[in-house]
Amino acid sequence: MRRWPPILRSSIARFIGLAFLGQFLVTGGVLLYVQQASQRTVIAAEREAADELRDDLIALYRAGGSDAVRRDVAERFRASRDENVAILLADRHGKALAGNLSAWPATVPERTSWRSINLYRVGRVEPEPIGVVAQPLGDGNRLLTGVVVANSLRLAAIHEEALSIAFAVSLVLTLAMAIILGRILARQVWGIAATAQEVAVGALHHRVETDGSGDAFDRLGQSINAMLERIDSLVSQLRMMTDGLAHDLKSPVTRLMTVIEQASTRTQDEGALDALDEVRREAETLQAMLSTALLISRTEAGLGADMLRETDLGRLLADIAEIYGPLAEESGFALTVEAPEEPLLFPVHRELLSQAVANLIENALKYADAGDHILLTAAHLDARTARISVSDNGSGIAAGQHEEALRRFGRLDPARGKPGSGLGLSLVRAVARLHHGTVMLQDAGPGLCVTLELRRSG
Repeated sequence: MRRWPPILRSSIARFIGLAFLGQFLVTGGVLLYVQQASQRTVIAAEREAADELRDDLIALYRAGGSDAVRRDVAERFRASRDENVAILLADRHGKALAGNLSAWPATVPERTSWRSINLYRVGRVEPEPIGVVAQPLGDGNRLLTGVVVANSLRLAAIHEEALSIAFAVSLVLTLAMAIILGRILARQVWGIAATAQEVAVGALHHRVETDGSGDAFDRLGQSINAMLERIDSLVSQLRMMTDGLAHDLKSPVTRLMTVIEQASTRTQDEGALDALDEVRREAETLQAMLSTALLISRTEAGLGADMLRETDLGRLLADIAEIYGPLAEESGFALTVEAPEEPLLFPVHRELLSQAVANLIENALKYADAGDHILLTAAHLDARTARISVSDNGSGIAAGQHEEALRRFGRLDPARGKPGSGLGLSLVRAVARLHHGTVMLQDAGPGLCVTLELRRSG
């Protein structure tokens, strides 16, 4: 199914289009009405002049016959050479008896209410547009009267040109006003969207700006702010509860590990020492799971969002590779870094991002069966987006299991026999969200590629 381009699916663009179309139809309709009404008024005035001239001559005919009409027409043109009228008194065969037309026009019936044609007046070398009316007389003769409409046509053309210019200008102004109005509405919506984006990554102190106007956007902003106040209060309570829970749970685990160490020093029994060592490892795993779970919760709550600093991502990956290089080599892996030579600066939480990349390296070392290479890459996608990837050439993860692997405490079947908590990728996702970004799992062909896309806020 064919989809419209993004700009045509935009509600703001549709609003601008509808506003422009509505104003276009209204303005076009008004100007068209004015043009047609003006034209009808001019034609009516010209026709009225022709009818009045005809009625005068008909009245004269009734008083004195065709001879009286002939004398009056001759007298009119002797006394004043009227440049705007056409008069013709003709016999039944169309031969001119009086007037300033040489013969009866072949295309004009002897009874004509009104029509405009091009005629040659006596003494003129060019035809002129003339509106004429015609009527037969009782003695078989015919009378034609008319007015020259050339000036009216020129005036109508000027009027039409002026209306066209006015229409074009009004369209430009209408489009400009629609765009300005659309931008005003878009600015209101963008402000709300920007606040929502900041809140989504944990910056719960952000609020929608309101102007106190009481309009729909102002009321929406106030409602959202009230909701954010409530969410902020609940998250604060959650933080207090998790901090207390962390203290309450960590203390017993720490005491348990202390007891295990003390017990190990008091016995020489090999079986007891092996059992105590196994208990210690499980206690350490439990402590690590607890710490990671609390770190994920705090990261998802936005703790640390105010600690983003410009950092060279290439240098950061190089430092991590230097730390994990020996461990990777012991496990049979080569750990390499690909990054631009020039500094790749981006605002990040250095400790959390380092922890996320470290988790991905440890996952590759544990689960990339038959693999021997781990690659760390950093790149700029654009001015607002950076990408960090950790890929290996192991067995990988099936595409249908990617979402399950990102789920908290999610462990795939091949990993269930190996130590781990199922929280590594969950922490990676939480760190990506803290940086306004996302995490993606892709097939490295062979192996797995985990990519963090980080975006600048605002």
